[in-house]
Amino acid sequence: MNNFGSLGKILISIGIFFLFTGFLFLLSKRVPFFGKLPGDIYIHKKQFTFFFPLTSSILISLILTIILNLFLENEIRGF
Repeated sequence: MNNFGSLGKILISIGIFFLFTGFLFLLSKRVPFFGKLPGDIYIHKKQFTFFFPLTSSILISLILTIILNLFLENEIRGF
């Protein structure tokens, strides 16, 4: 029965992650530099458009890594 408590914490964490990601998608249009950084790949031809925000993805990954490490470091010390 003790496994359900840890499963509940994992599911809540996943839910918070999806909620946070959803807010990021909603706010991404309001951030002027997202998708326009040097290193973001944008190819536009007659009937073909390819866009891959490489640098923006790396920047978001770094920011989320720092934030999550701050939260998880405090949680690990509590154990």
